[in-house]
Amino acid sequence: MTFFDRLADRIETANSVVSVGLDPDLARLPDHLMEKDLPRWAFNRRIIDATHEHAACYKPNAAFYEDPDGWRALQETIAYAHGKDVPVLLDAKRGDIGNTARQYADLLDSADAITANPYMGRDSLEPFLERTDAGVFLLCRTSNPGGADIQNLELASGEPVYERVAALADTWNRNGNVGLVVGATQPEELEEIREIVPDIPFLVPGVGAQGGDAEAAVEFGLAKLDEQSSSADRTKSGIGVGLVNSSRGIIFAGEDQGEHFHKASGQAAKRLKERLNEYR
Repeated sequence: MTFFDRLADRIETANSVVSVGLDPDLARLPDHLMEKDLPRWAFNRRIIDATHEHAACYKPNAAFYEDPDGWRALQETIAYAHGKDVPVLLDAKRGDIGNTARQYADLLDSADAITANPYMGRDSLEPFLERTDAGVFLLCRTSNPGGADIQNLELASGEPVYERVAALADTWNRNGNVGLVVGATQPEELEEIREIVPDIPFLVPGVGAQGGDAEAAVEFGLAKLDEQSSSADRTKSGIGVGLVNSSRGIIFAGEDQGEHFHKASGQAAKRLKERLNEYR
């Protein structure tokens, strides 16, 4: 099965397209967890316990784990999420060439998918693209305001850079494992990109703390999977495959509630699932 086959199964099982971003900022963790051996893992475990029934995927951002204890916490987190039958997308935004790219791709030995930066071209992505068992989401039109500085530049052809990235991703998708990162904060551009690549799933950040458009995220973020499943005697017909991510809006929903912080996170994940399902 491809990553997107497995993701479709999870979306169907959980009735959810919610990606929960696991970004355990040490400065915002509850005081009672700071005495733990691995505070970030202790925090994530409680978040996963509270949200897994509403999560299609977990998305830890590598920036919050890049120290020895952090990598240990990340490995524990990935294993625990897998134990709940939830796939893990590592938001690492990697992209390099040669041996470096191959080392980055080894992160997929643990995670199910990864985000990558396409701006060094296809050879920087090849180690990810050739992993038929894993997914790779390429940055296309990101949700931050500064994304327009480069992504909206007009090429000689008249198209903006982000549209060229989408078109290239389509040609690189020989293994059916490519997705795009397209922010919900720019709904018109989200629609434009969907017209260019009708069959590629999107990871849509920006719904939640950044105030992105939830309806557009669902309408244009989900690609329809209409193919025979390799794992079951049924046809997945019209299942919308894609992910709408919220990080801070879920994991810090109970930031002022002390030891019971995770209960608010579970409620926030459920609310987002129900909100998105109104448009599915």
